[in-house]
Amino acid sequence: MLCKSLHHAAYRCKDAKQTVAFYTGILGLKFIHAMGEDHVPSTGAYSPHIHIFFQMEDGSCIAFFELPNDEGAESGRDPQTPGWVQHFAFRVQDMDTLLRAKAEMQAKGIEVLGPVNHDDFLQSIYFFDPSGHRLELSVHSATAEMDALYEREAMAVLEHWDARHNWSEREQLFGAAHGYVR
Repeated sequence: MLCKSLHHAAYRCKDAKQTVAFYTGILGLKFIHAMGEDHVPSTGAYSPHIHIFFQMEDGSCIAFFELPNDEGAESGRDPQTPGWVQHFAFRVQDMDTLLRAKAEMQAKGIEVLGPVNHDDFLQSIYFFDPSGHRLELSVHSATAEMDALYEREAMAVLEHWDARHNWSEREQLFGAAHGYVR
């Protein structure tokens, strides 16, 4: 396979220092690198910026750019996309960890939604960072058998969506056993 793992995904932030405080202090990520330029290395365009990187336990990273002179949404979110779509989702060890994280964030004044059950595939909580990015902490909750079934059905689910662009018939196609009961 060409792609071995995720190196990083990058978003725009409002304030790099505030972002570092949040991702290290609230989520416990490791702040591993900061670099800046007056010109974009890949395009040569003038755009003073700082690019900051946070590492997770598996070595993958998320990164942010603070771009004080560039127009556009400060958060980097696409204004035409609903706010719940674009987000970072982080896996945590287990349900106890998820619930403990929720309680700790709420104690610090962070509004947290959930846990939300997603198709018995994962359980998640949701909240926002200081730049307005939606974040998710999740626990993989499917059994190995469920994972195998989901993988086998993935193409059929996609084909159903591609043909109809709605889910009105999914119970008939995929059965009530998968939580598709209306």
